[in-house]
Amino acid sequence: MPPRATQDSLTIRNLDPGLKERLRVRAVRNGQSMQAEARRILQDALDEPGERQPGNLYERIRARFVALGGVDWGIPAREPVRHPPRLV
Repeated sequence: MPPRATQDSLTIRNLDPGLKERLRVRAVRNGQSMQAEARRILQDALDEPGERQPGNLYERIRARFVALGGVDWGIPAREPVRHPPRLV
């Protein structure tokens, strides 16, 4: 089915407050709004096996590591600033 030009809305009533809080925490952890996180959860839940996943490669790799608590790469030591040679 081709994508529609308009965006539809969905209202969910009687949402358990604990579930809403879990959604909020997950959204913050993933750097998303609650609405964006809910869209992502729905998209992931409704994707057929073998369908191309939305988003770019970075987002898919990041999503795998977020569940594991992330990765701390560490910052390499900095070298002192080198001054340019004088050509006189």
